[in-house]
Amino acid sequence: MLRSNQRSLRKSLSLTLNVLTWLDRVDYDRYAIEVRLLGLDYGNRRIGLALSDFSGTLARPWKVLERQHSANHEAVDQVLKSVRQLQSEEDGLGCVVVGLPTHLDGTPNEQTVHVQAFVDALRKRTELPVTFQDERLSSYEAERLLAIRETDWRKRKSRLDAAAATVILQDYLDTTKV
Repeated sequence: MLRSNQRSLRKSLSLTLNVLTWLDRVDYDRYAIEVRLLGLDYGNRRIGLALSDFSGTLARPWKVLERQHSANHEAVDQVLKSVRQLQSEEDGLGCVVVGLPTHLDGTPNEQTVHVQAFVDALRKRTELPVTFQDERLSSYEAERLLAIRETDWRKRKSRLDAAAATVILQDYLDTTKV
């Protein structure tokens, strides 16, 4: 009887030590987030939107906003409508991540100025943090991923901007402690 109790105690102690060892390795900060993030791929004709899960682990395409005019304030209005919709939902919204276009060597390109002006206008009209994420090769990566499932480029084109926003947001989630 005594030996049986000792074995049971050892087994329980061993299990407890395994759990404590596992708990030491858990990155608690990584699991602390419980709010979604919105990723944007800002373009002259369309704005791709992607959404993370509330744990900040996975990004998925959400939708594409067609830009009616070239005015920045109308693009900001369109994005703010989506931001407010997400904020009103149960999972909420914690941050907006915007892809910053640059040349492959990291220097600004002609689109960089437009994106920075858009983000400046967006920051003035929302209390949410708005941050940049390097978007080099995001459209290329999105096109490559879409081509795996859809061979018709006409069908892929309609989803390309949301897919690029997904790549941008996933890069942010993978490289940033949220």
